[in-house]
Amino acid sequence: MKRSGRCLAVATTVAAMAISLAACGGGSSGASADGTVTLHVQAWKGGGAEPANVAEINKAFEKANPKIKVDFEYITANDTYTQKLQPELLGGKAGDVIMVDTDRMKKWGASGYLADLSGESWASRITPDAKQFAQADGKTLAMPMELIGIGLYANMDLLKKAGIAEVPADWPTFLADLAKVKKAGIDPIALPDKSGWTGSSVLQAAGSTVVYQKNKQWDADFLAGKASFDPDWKEPLQQLKTLEDQGYVNWKNELGVDEWAQGPQDFSAGKSAFWYQGAWQVSNVKKAGFPVSFAPWPGGAAGTKPNGMLFAGTMWSVNSQSQQGDAAREYVKFWSQNQNLSKYLEAEHAESPFISGLTPESAETTAFTTAFKDGRYRILPSDSWYGAAAETATGSKIQAFLLGKASAAQTLKDIQTAASAK
Repeated sequence: MKRSGRCLAVATTVAAMAISLAACGGGSSGASADGTVTLHVQAWKGGGAEPANVAEINKAFEKANPKIKVDFEYITANDTYTQKLQPELLGGKAGDVIMVDTDRMKKWGASGYLADLSGESWASRITPDAKQFAQADGKTLAMPMELIGIGLYANMDLLKKAGIAEVPADWPTFLADLAKVKKAGIDPIALPDKSGWTGSSVLQAAGSTVVYQKNKQWDADFLAGKASFDPDWKEPLQQLKTLEDQGYVNWKNELGVDEWAQGPQDFSAGKSAFWYQGAWQVSNVKKAGFPVSFAPWPGGAAGTKPNGMLFAGTMWSVNSQSQQGDAAREYVKFWSQNQNLSKYLEAEHAESPFISGLTPESAETTAFTTAFKDGRYRILPSDSWYGAAAETATGSKIQAFLLGKASAAQTLKDIQTAASAK
């Protein structure tokens, strides 16, 4: 998932070097004279535009554990994070607790950088849907912090000006609403796609309803060679093209707009009625002052209810080389507790990954949370065929399709090839 970045390849030789360097030790140095331990925590959330209540939770942890101080380090997401931690892990200098996603967890876990957390008390509380994203080779290597939605934003003030009272739930209604806002002189929808993330993600969101409501086991069938993108994903791909064919988006222009900086700024400035992004932006958009709604992509037939699309997002792992292993595990345990994790989920507008977990609710995300509670959701298979490499390739192929440089059939064939790569 682009939101959490791409990873550097971890070669076998690197793995061997990592194991040999394990004795170097990582994170903070030993305890002070009074027994106080300083814990070095590294993350791409908790600073910048996404403070995510991390500082508040860390403060509460220190209050509950007066002999443990948190030395928190925020690092810019995506490649910057990976490029900083990769050599630090290799040199035994990374934090005691580090933020990971499924892709990093698998690669760094395979290199021996991450401690086995299978025996921790919270491990058995992970929901079955979330568990597979925190495990590798039968071991729990990370504590999942969230299941977070990606979907459709709506500026309810602009919809009201066009005579629309609620966010559309199906594809025909969505097209009709786009026509209404356009007729009212409002830019219908913004789908910035400079890096290829939005096009690829909208395809997945449309497929979450169109493909998975027909076959909930599509991922397993695909991996077993029993399903293919052509014809199963024709309709989701066509929805992207239909938006331009009917005059609601200009993909050539959208390919020049950055998803992560310009896109949020434009929507918060009230420049379009609809926008597509992750729920992690809800808190920022609310600051713009207009009523906003976050909902599943309305990709289904008339009268149907859409599936929400979720991403197994941020997770905490313990550095296997940490000299403060006990304190690191205590920190992760603290985050797993409902009263603490809920503060993060509230800021992220995400769902709890734990059995009997506490998922905060908000007026902005009612449509999405309702879908989750109804069981109308699908989690991106970032642990299998939709890993980082496949996601990047899919985004690139869809960009070519939207520019008219590849047919639908060729695009689906290319996506199948990317998803099948080992």
